[in-house]
Amino acid sequence: MEVTLLGTGDTTGTPTVQCDCDTCERARDPDEELRARVRERGIDPTGGVERSRFSVAVSNDDTGESLLIDLSPDFRHQFLRESVPLPDAAIITHVHFDHLDGLGNAYRLFDELPVHAADETDPVTGESVAQGVRSRYDYLDTVSVHAQTPFEPFIVAGFEVTLVPVTHPPLLCYGLRIEEPQTGAVLSISGDTCYDVPDRSKSVLTGADLALVEGIIHAEACEYHPKGGTHHDEDGVPRTFGTKHMTLLGARDFAKDIAADDYRIVHTGHYVPADRAFADDIGLDGERFTL
Repeated sequence: MEVTLLGTGDTTGTPTVQCDCDTCERARDPDEELRARVRERGIDPTGGVERSRFSVAVSNDDTGESLLIDLSPDFRHQFLRESVPLPDAAIITHVHFDHLDGLGNAYRLFDELPVHAADETDPVTGESVAQGVRSRYDYLDTVSVHAQTPFEPFIVAGFEVTLVPVTHPPLLCYGLRIEEPQTGAVLSISGDTCYDVPDRSKSVLTGADLALVEGIIHAEACEYHPKGGTHHDEDGVPRTFGTKHMTLLGARDFAKDIAADDYRIVHTGHYVPADRAFADDIGLDGERFTL
């Protein structure tokens, strides 16, 4: 299993358009220390470093197939930049635009693209994620939508995949366990979520070789959120920013909770101070892992 981080940022990405904050400026023009650390991670910093909107490519060496997790609005840029094949299938974790709206790129690029998503009806939208994908992209004849039941494993691109509910109010959202049956390699993805993930879902996500864990902002930023921070640790530091995203502390604690062998924090915003935004455990676009 080869995992490529195509997009590791939040809804605006880093650098953010027309933003001159220290983090965005450092991303556009990395200093030599950051360039050296980025190269050590197998990323070419020419032109700066980037966190585009979230997406992950997973290649199956055994079957020669590839699977795409979420379709970023930056789809075209990501696939031009990275030497990964177009996917044989895709999974959508939830219907927010930064995870779904790249599906429009399927026009003229695919003869067929099966898209898998959860079948639970969301009480807010009145439809499941699968139905939401179909209703938004009903004009794409090449896209077929396949509804899947959470906690029931299914096979796609040669992987055994399990969708698990996480906590991202007000909409339903799902994390993923992806296992390569021949080797037993496991990738876990938390999905967009606060720290309070149901125990059953945590159990499914536990024990991965690599976990991609959502962490949008540093804990100190919670004082600026209208709802503050929640799910505090023993020192009173919030692990959830507001109600629906983990802080960096929350992401690191969550990675420990699910006993991942390795992890990267993803879906990270440009608001993280420049001296912390490029820590080695926070993912960057173009980073690759072989499991």
